Amino acid sequence: MPLDSPELWGTEKDGSRTNEYCKYCYQDGQFTHPEMTLPEMQEHMMKYMEKEKLPQDIIERAVDRLPFLKRWSAKITLM
Repeated sequence: MPLDSPELWGTEKDGSRTNEYCKYCYQDGQFTHPEMTLPEMQEHMMKYMEKEKLPQDIIERAVDRLPFLKRWSAKITLM
């Protein structure tokens, strides 16, 4: 998700906005679904984007970028 608008930014514990994560994934300084794995997030995104009838190439690019986002790249590095 492009984070080019502060309305889409997540929030820290103090209520300030962070442009590192979206509001759907990060609220009050924590992930909304901390137990969600990368494969689960990829599946979730695919289903949502297919439901929204987005083109398949857009869906594939978005899902392929997930492992490089800060949330997931940190976990991959630790493994």
